[in-house]
Amino acid sequence: MTLFSGGYVASGEPGWSRVPRPVDAALRLLRTEGTGEVQTPVRGASADGLRLGDRVWFRGAKAGELLERFDAVHVVERDAVVAAWPTYRGEGRNFG
Repeated sequence: MTLFSGGYVASGEPGWSRVPRPVDAALRLLRTEGTGEVQTPVRGASADGLRLGDRVWFRGAKAGELLERFDAVHVVERDAVVAAWPTYRGEGRNFG
């Protein structure tokens, strides 16, 4: 299955420790491609059940990559958003 996006590879020394990973342990990245900002191919037991429009969550490798691209992060508890916190981008800050 090929997903739209897959997160942002963390800055720093290249390597698999810098790549976002699917939260679902039954999905795995292809070693020849990894995650991409445009497309991310995955394999595994869960991939066969995915349908167009299904959401797949990834755990980011480094928080800064998300905080510089989005205005807020949302705190989720079970199935509910319980808070929204501004990022430094959302506060109008720039550190780079």
